[in-house]
Amino acid sequence: MINKRRKDRPIFLAWFMPGLEIKRWMFLTFSGTVFMVLGIAIIIGLRPVYHFYELIQKLTQSHYSWIIGPLSLGVGLVFFWFGWKKTNSSIINAVNPDASLLENLYVKRRLSRGPKIVAIGGGTGLSTILKGLKHITGNITAVVTVGDDGGSSGRLREEMGILPPGDIRNCIAGLANEEDLVTKLFQYRFKSGNGLEGHSFGNLFLSALCAITGDMISAVKESSKVLSIRGRVLPSTLDDMKLYAELEDGRIIYGESNIPEAGGRIIKLKATPEKLKALDEVVLALQEADIIIMGPGSLYTSVIPNLLIEEITEAISKSDAKKIYICNIMTQPGETDGYSVSEHLKAIFDHSKHNNIIDTVLVNDSLPKNLAIKYKAADSFPVTLDSEKLKELGVKILTKRLIEENEEGLVRHSPKRIAKIIFDWYRNSGKVKNNHKADLLSQKIESLEDKILL
Repeated sequence: MINKRRKDRPIFLAWFMPGLEIKRWMFLTFSGTVFMVLGIAIIIGLRPVYHFYELIQKLTQSHYSWIIGPLSLGVGLVFFWFGWKKTNSSIINAVNPDASLLENLYVKRRLSRGPKIVAIGGGTGLSTILKGLKHITGNITAVVTVGDDGGSSGRLREEMGILPPGDIRNCIAGLANEEDLVTKLFQYRFKSGNGLEGHSFGNLFLSALCAITGDMISAVKESSKVLSIRGRVLPSTLDDMKLYAELEDGRIIYGESNIPEAGGRIIKLKATPEKLKALDEVVLALQEADIIIMGPGSLYTSVIPNLLIEEITEAISKSDAKKIYICNIMTQPGETDGYSVSEHLKAIFDHSKHNNIIDTVLVNDSLPKNLAIKYKAADSFPVTLDSEKLKELGVKILTKRLIEENEEGLVRHSPKRIAKIIFDWYRNSGKVKNNHKADLLSQKIESLEDKILL
């Protein structure tokens, strides 16, 4: 009965609940407005219409009205300003205590009207660029591969019969606030404990939500709300995708986690079931996209698995969006040994049943002078840029510095640098839609953009 009465109450009554710390400041703002109106009325000699208060009549007719009027106006201004400021502060502290109202409004408006981006991949590569893209737009759809069968994800997949949560978890965390304690908790991995060792809290959380809600899509949506992410994360398919690779020496390797360990050149990547069905939301997002991004990440176990789903490659092919592939900086042992940039693209094209999949490739143009020795020890080398072969493939080349500076000589993608490069590339492409042009112009002159993207 209590719950029913609460549901029947008008929603505006919720503002009168105790503890919100808003009513007092709204009242102060109102009082300030009354004092200002009274002060102005006294100054200009306006008599209150109905003379409800004899005091007001006397004040307006007093010889000291020239003092009382400005004083009342001043008190009203002080009350109004203080009340307005405290009201905003109460609201902002509930939303984002680290930013001003102006900054919150600007960021929210800019992100909500930013370009629609669909980023396709998996592993750490996709989650890395999402950390930068979320500062450009809130209209992000991360399409994640579900072929993982190793580690914590593989164990949960095998034991609970769910989609592997690992890559999905990474992308949710990538779109959330990296400094938030809940995000750190989501990424925490247990280092000990019988049955817990090796699992991440986020994987277990998603698995539990999946059991409660009934499916992984609902689990992802609910966990995204908990972390208040910018954008959304979607699995490429709900089918039980399992990968296998045909190697140059004739071997067939089953299992995503086994493919890089096989030690042979991959000729063809395939999946079961053969006819994988794309998630409807993924197809719709691709149809509405302004930018479609593939990579960076493991070519055969993160990027290409999504393209084995024909509905996805068809939607990409038919889309009018700008399409860019972010090429890996280093070769990956067991997957892309000795690969050049054109060979990365050729592998993508060979596994796609439709054309017009990529129109631009983004390539790193610099490396640390003290490139870490561990790369050579692991047979990982810089991916060579073969421009002539890329031109033969009909793909435009965009070369930029993509890495973060570090003293250890490690090659790490810079999320913010890549995000700005993609944004500038899109802005200069001539395909920017009209509803973005005003925002793009304002972003050029706003210092906030420089703080966020540079």
